[in-house]
Amino acid sequence: MFLEVTLSLLVGFLNTVKLFALTLLFSLPLGLLLCLGSMSKHKALSAPIKVLIWIIRGTPLLLQLLVIYYGPGIIFDAHLWGSGDSGRFTAALVAFVINYACYFAEIYRGGIQSIPQGQYEAGKVLGMTNGQIFRKIILLQVIKRIVPPMANEIITLVKDTSLARVIAVYEIIWNGQSFIKSSGIIWPLFYTGAFYLLFSGLLTLLFNYIERRLSYFE
Repeated sequence: MFLEVTLSLLVGFLNTVKLFALTLLFSLPLGLLLCLGSMSKHKALSAPIKVLIWIIRGTPLLLQLLVIYYGPGIIFDAHLWGSGDSGRFTAALVAFVINYACYFAEIYRGGIQSIPQGQYEAGKVLGMTNGQIFRKIILLQVIKRIVPPMANEIITLVKDTSLARVIAVYEIIWNGQSFIKSSGIIWPLFYTGAFYLLFSGLLTLLFNYIERRLSYFE
């Protein structure tokens, strides 16, 4: 039974890791674009982005999952995400990417705005363009400052992937819970915690290493 449970949880865990990895792949660059857009001097661009970030950060991810998955079919009578497991996974991925991109956008913005204005001015005195100033002076300092809050959000993402089960995405907790109905046992549900702890622990070690590598900015 232990082997059967472990194999089942591994299948669910692979879906969890897939959702986690794809969310990061798309939300990190999207978050940077939203950050730059929200900091734009053009109100026509910055205002709607700020409203989007406010709405996403102010409502539960669970609600966003339900709206994104069921909304197009109910409102527009359109099967936007397709059917079956792939359709549910795609809808979950879209919800996670939008949600985390908005949180990452605020982290990026805080990091960029924390750099003293004098450093921008010093770059201009040296004859550097705005792009050169950002790449050669600002960027690495921003990365150093955003690593801790970014690490916190990414580790939170590991646990938030469990919310995908609300639209029947077969992640690890879904697989663990299935043994309650099929075999009348609950310990596989607790067993899923070991997978989360291991994954979160590896990420913690990775981010600690990154922080040490960037410590020369102190």
